Amino acid sequence: MHAVVCGRTHTVALLSDGTVKCWGDNFRNQCDPVHLTFKDVIQVACGSNHSVVLFLDGTVQCWGDNKENQCDPSYKTLTNVIQVACGCCHSVALIADGTVRCWGSNHANQCDPVHLSFTDVIYVACGFQALTYNGNHSVALTSNGTIYCWGDNKWNQCDPVHLTFTDVIQVACGADHLVALLSNGTIQCWGSNVWNQCDPIHRTFTDATQVVVGWMHSVILLNNGTVQCWGNNGVNQCDSLHRKLTGVIQIACGYVHSVALLSDGTVRCWGSNHVNQCDPVHLTFTNVIQIACGCFHSVVLLPNGTVKCWGDNQANQCDLEHITITNIMLPFCTLW
Repeated sequence: MHAVVCGRTHTVALLSDGTVKCWGDNFRNQCDPVHLTFKDVIQVACGSNHSVVLFLDGTVQCWGDNKENQCDPSYKTLTNVIQVACGCCHSVALIADGTVRCWGSNHANQCDPVHLSFTDVIYVACGFQALTYNGNHSVALTSNGTIYCWGDNKWNQCDPVHLTFTDVIQVACGADHLVALLSNGTIQCWGSNVWNQCDPIHRTFTDATQVVVGWMHSVILLNNGTVQCWGNNGVNQCDSLHRKLTGVIQIACGYVHSVALLSDGTVRCWGSNHVNQCDPVHLTFTNVIQIACGCFHSVVLLPNGTVKCWGDNQANQCDLEHITITNIMLPFCTLW
């Protein structure tokens, strides 16, 4: 699990002492000081304008936008939670017994009671927190490698085709499409194909190790440390630059840009640069150990527990406050 996660225009960091720090947009109370009271946090997750923390005792807390019940008090009854995930305006909790609970917006059936029937779940994920307020679907991965989807099905995000996949080991969600990584290194996509997000090219990949998804593009990391992209290329999200990269160990996607972490601790970006998401400043970073992306900003975590940000700063996503943080928890897993 990552120690630094990004919402649409805010960032949340989990510190080594189990406390939490936020910076960026506070228009919807995403950085409400209530988060400063939390202790014994073991995971953080962000929706578009709300955040969720998981505590060591298996309970959760939410803060930020509550217009669609993202922070509805119903979550306070949950116990034995082992993972949390956020979509645009809803949240999902995985319980230790393999069951799932949801709260927040239900206008696209994101919290449809069907999720209550799932058992043996080992991981949950939610749609991408896009500017267009898509990302209203969720997916659950079970221990036998099968998956379940629920929520918005306008673009076939929950098309029954997903029920045919077996041996799935990772799932990533875009605004209107999903990508699954199978144990044999192959890829499956479903949902919207308006911008070739589900272009058959993905079926040619056979040695993928990680998948990440932006608004309408996808990126995979291959076993040989190279990357491949497909989908919308309107602002160079799938620019040929990525094909020159080698030694990549982690990838992340923003709304219309992507970031790669290389084995030498350096960082490369490609895609839109209209608000400096791909500002050359990122080329100066060394010894990076984790990367994360918001819609139009990016964050890197350094070995000394500090962070650096670049990109859009209209809502203080790259506010200098983050520079004062010095004890962010170092990640113990970089796959999801």
